[in-house]
Amino acid sequence: MNVFQSIRPLEQALNASMVQQRTITSNISNVDTPNYKRQTVSFQDTLQDATKNLQSYKSNPKHVPFSNENNASKTVVKTDQNTLNQSNGNNVDTDVEMAELAKNQLWYNAMIEKTNSQFRDLQKAIRGS
Repeated sequence: MNVFQSIRPLEQALNASMVQQRTITSNISNVDTPNYKRQTVSFQDTLQDATKNLQSYKSNPKHVPFSNENNASKTVVKTDQNTLNQSNGNNVDTDVEMAELAKNQLWYNAMIEKTNSQFRDLQKAIRGS
């Protein structure tokens, strides 16, 4: 059994959060660029891919099963072609991007805390305390 298998999905979530951060900051920096189209990252797709790699032991047949497939998770950046906010063809709304930036920061901090917790638990197991 690989003791680090619970850390892999957290690593993928942190990587997705970093991609999200870069995407949002790129959107903000291009707010005045003519015909620039806003880009987004779908966390739900990344999270679903990450949870496919989790393995579980079902002590009760009513427990929700996890898939044991080993699929690599890739974060996909999508371009929003459907909206138009400015007359120059740009669809970046600074208020929306700042809200997304704050939400992403909260997500990243939560994933860091969870990762630290996993390492603390591993350290306790190694020390036997």
